[in-house]
Amino acid sequence: MSELATPRLLLRQWRDADLAPFAALNADPEVMQYMPRCLERPESDTLAGRYRERIGERGWDLWALERRDDGSFIGAVGLAVVTFPAPFTPCVELAWRLARAQWGQGFATEAAAAALRFAFGCLALREVLAFTVPENRRSRAVMRRLGMRHDPGGDFQHPRLPEGHPLRPHVLYRLRRADWEGTPLSGGAGTAG
Repeated sequence: MSELATPRLLLRQWRDADLAPFAALNADPEVMQYMPRCLERPESDTLAGRYRERIGERGWDLWALERRDDGSFIGAVGLAVVTFPAPFTPCVELAWRLARAQWGQGFATEAAAAALRFAFGCLALREVLAFTVPENRRSRAVMRRLGMRHDPGGDFQHPRLPEGHPLRPHVLYRLRRADWEGTPLSGGAGTAG
């Protein structure tokens, strides 16, 4: 299994102790503002179980995110294989979800940069995508800080949401390995083990 480290964070396999704080952030209406709905505890536990299983099988997915200074669980960050049909699939998506108390400290960018180093270095992917609803300015800012570029031609209607749903329109961001190489985020701050 791959575990990633940055100066402040550890991206690691899931533990049973992560389930309660993960459920708390999945039940927070502000954290879930741009998701279809908050998750009940059994749904949150099932989601964490899927992440754990995939990491066990292939060494990566959305990792549990831990602060190195105090060992606290603060969210999930990593790479996911997109399973819905779209013009840009098959592809690997960069994704994150952090507890609200951890916002504004650069943790999403730091952890996502480590996931990108893993994607382009260890997995040798040619491209990684990210997407969200247009109104999600915080996530879009993280995407830009990571060097991802908005692809207006790739913007799409999320097929898992019904016609007319306010969260159905999504913006698509791309980062190609060739564009990532040589950027400040492409090396140094994280290691894969």
